[in-house]
Amino acid sequence: MYTKGVKPAADFFAALIGLIILSPLFILITILLFIANNGKPFFFQLRPGKNGAIFKIVKFKTMNDKKDANGQLLPDAQRLTAVGSFVRKTSLDEIPQLINVLKCDMSLVGPRPLLTHYLPLYTDFQNRRHEVKPGITGWAQVNGRNAISWEKKFAYDVWYVDHISFILDLKIFFKTMLKVLKSDGINAANAATIEPFNGE
Repeated sequence: MYTKGVKPAADFFAALIGLIILSPLFILITILLFIANNGKPFFFQLRPGKNGAIFKIVKFKTMNDKKDANGQLLPDAQRLTAVGSFVRKTSLDEIPQLINVLKCDMSLVGPRPLLTHYLPLYTDFQNRRHEVKPGITGWAQVNGRNAISWEKKFAYDVWYVDHISFILDLKIFFKTMLKVLKSDGINAANAATIEPFNGE
């Protein structure tokens, strides 16, 4: 009942209200990133959703597209702009994903949607994370986010799939607010982003 009726409806109305309330901040960040990223304030990427269905995620673009002498993108840490660093540290880069929630691609709470080229690398256990819609935040995010190993992250994701409930989603939501306020677990140790997943 909750996953098929209450949760989708709650997601839609919460995302709509959230976008309305955050619209002034949304516009301000868009303008600042437009300036910082040469007219490219948004980042679009294909991600797997429920049952592996591919959708296009939208986030604020926190890194520029600067390249080295060979035409290769510079390391993430070197491309992270000043405004982008603030937006990422405060998790404001996730705000545009409320649009994905309105489009029913995502939920407010669920396993984070990862890269499409990870799909062939998952074990049957790890692939169970796709039994529900991906979320803007999730059980793994409030238990370490980018600071924990891939093994722990997948274990938390599957645990969520098996224990999904209104109370759990509410708990994750409020724990997320605390994490954001403390900027806890945003980056992996000594890196701007977490190391890529290479299989088991």
